[in-house]
Amino acid sequence: MNRMKPLEILLVEDNPGDIRLTREVMKEGKVLNKLNVVMDGEEAMEYLRRQGKYEEAARPDLVLLDLNLPRKNGREVLAEIKGDPDLKRIPVVILTISRDERDILKSYDLHANCYITKPVDLQQFVSVVKAVEDFWLTVVKLPTGDGG
Repeated sequence: MNRMKPLEILLVEDNPGDIRLTREVMKEGKVLNKLNVVMDGEEAMEYLRRQGKYEEAARPDLVLLDLNLPRKNGREVLAEIKGDPDLKRIPVVILTISRDERDILKSYDLHANCYITKPVDLQQFVSVVKAVEDFWLTVVKLPTGDGG
């Protein structure tokens, strides 16, 4: 993939350890990317809608979304993204600790593009993030622009 500008990724995650690891893996990745991080669901929607301090935020090419978030959970964020005509084409990858079948079904019912359970093992977590990067940033053709 020959891109001059980095792919914009929004990580919605409240665990500082997972944020740090994801940042490290993405930094060493094959594709030039910019990882932006917000730590709760309210902030995620402000970022995506370019409100408040996010007025100049770049539109993400991909959202990595945890389900268990403060203020507004990941399911609510996913429903808002996929229900918004301006945001619905942004691919959303659920990246969460939950293995609960109800969470998986609900996420796909809300039109998640992918559901990945975070491993607790450090090396497996790194492998999962690399696999996400390899697939979503090198294999998949992502929509460009604001989708108008």
